[in-house]
Amino acid sequence: MEIERKFLTKEVPFSLADFPARKISQCYISMSPTIRLRQWDDRYILTVKGKGLLAKEEFELEITKEEYDHLLTKAESPAVEKVRYLVPLEDGLTAEVDVYEGKLTGLMTTEVEFPTLEEAEAYEPPYWFGKDVSFDHRYKNTSLSLYGIPEERE
Repeated sequence: MEIERKFLTKEVPFSLADFPARKISQCYISMSPTIRLRQWDDRYILTVKGKGLLAKEEFELEITKEEYDHLLTKAESPAVEKVRYLVPLEDGLTAEVDVYEGKLTGLMTTEVEFPTLEEAEAYEPPYWFGKDVSFDHRYKNTSLSLYGIPEERE
């Protein structure tokens, strides 16, 4: 079960270069059900996600580069390119700050995964996280890959 909240972040009050980062490329070979291909470094991951916004079932399988390249030919969406910075938070949580590239340049989001739904709902984010977009379909990566950055950004 993946339980996470997502925020529209305008800026961070520190240098992201001080934190571990990975460049991620991902696309979708199916939107319903959601089947994602993701690559970073020399890792290739096939992910199947269930329905839901705050909480959803998720299954990940590491695949070979050859399997990834074959599945990539079946992509229904352009790739989403981003750099993900891992920023430690209190209570053992981690902020995943995504700085998007390519057609999504200018967009930055922050996601936090939680062990329980109760913790996710009770979480008080730091001010710099920005607007909570956990329930805004426009900020799901599937939507971003197809439609780009939503017109209205607060």
